[in-house]
Parts: sequence; C-alpha cells; structure tokens
Amino acid sequence: MTTATCPDPGSTPSPDCNLCPRLAAFRREWRAREPAWFNAPVPSFGPVGARLLVVGLAPGLRGANRTGRPFTGDYAGDLLYETLLTFGLARGRYAASPDDGLELADSRITNAVRCVPPENKPTGAEIVTCRRFLSGTLAEMANLQAIVALGRVAHDTVVRALGRAPTRVPFRHGGHYDLGNVRLFDSYHCSRYNTNTRVLTPEMFRAVFGDVRDFLDAVPRAA
Repeated sequence: MTTATCPDPGSTPSPDCNLCPRLAAFRREWRAREPAWFNAPVPSFGPVGARLLVVGLAPGLRGANRTGRPFTGDYAGDLLYETLLTFGLARGRYAASPDDGLELADSRITNAVRCVPPENKPTGAEIVTCRRFLSGTLAEMANLQAIVALGRVAHDTVVRALGRAPTRVPFRHGGHYDLGNVRLFDSYHCSRYNTNTRVLTPEMFRAVFGDVRDFLDAVPRAA
C-alpha cells in the first residue's frame, strides 16, 4: 500500500502530490489523455507581496488544469480578470493564455483546492487536506490586508485557515468581516452557471471589487 505523500508542505503542492488519491488519479488520467496540458496542482498567480488574495474553489478541467494559471482559459477567468483590470489590480491584456503577458498588481489568485476535481466537485476531505497549502500561502504573504472568497466553499476554508469557525462567520455575498489584520470580502463564484442564472451579475461582481479597491485605498500599506 502506497502512503499518501506530498514532498512540499509549504504553499504549493509538488507536481505529483498524491495526498488526495482521487484527485491524483484524475490528474494521471488526463495526463495520458492530454499530455500537452498542465495536469498538475495549479500554483498561485501574482506577487507574494500583494495586499489582496482572491481565493477560488478549484482549477477548471479545461481552464487552469490545461493552462497552469488560475482562472485562465475558462469563462470565470474572463469576468475575474476583466474586473481586476477595471480596478487597477491587474495590468496588460488578458487573452486566456499563461503567455498573454498579463500581470497582477497588488493582487494574487489561488484556489482552495489546487487540483482539478471530477465534475468540478472536490470532496470535504479533499478540501480539508488541501487547506495546508492555503495556510502556507496566507503565511507567506506578509503584506496581506484583504481576501476575496469566491463562493461558500472558498469562504469556509479561508475562515478555517484563519483559525475561525464558519458558523460564526457565515458566507454572504457582498459582505465582509475583519478577521485579525485581514478583511474578508465575500462574492458568489464567477462561474458560468452563476452568471447565466443571474445569481451573480457582472455589476454585482464589480461592486464587491469596488469595495475592495476602496478598502485598499483607505488603509495604510504595511511598512
């Protein structure tokens, strides 16, 4: 019996991390089917010194799992990167490719679960197992002042990574909480399903990031 291991305990899983057997098997399946794709745990994108961290759920199969950059190559990325550009949190041009030259400005993007899950649905155990990498990401961001959680799962895992109980910090779109030195902002996930059903409109999404922009502009930068 093979023991589940992941050599890198920090903020990024190793390419062959097998802490979650189901996700590791799914990656291997897609490596065989699409060997030119990234097909590995997707690392965070953006500067470690950023003040804002955006946390999504997990890589999309034909999005970040294919391209190797969070929210790159799927519909959710179209809305997210357009919004970041609008509020000066990114610069350049988003062309749905990791070589498009887009840069994040004072922002960083990661996922609660770093590997693509079957049917875009990680299990509770997989979310818990992968939280160590979110905790590592938070720990290395010395200037962190704001987090945007995209959806309830991202919200709950961020809250737990910050040492709080989600029952005391419930998810609510457009809401925010001060958790220690960090303000947590909530948004519905910018998925195609949510936007097609009007659970989330582009205007609602921009309103959240408008609040984030106002907050970052009002608080002093860390020394």
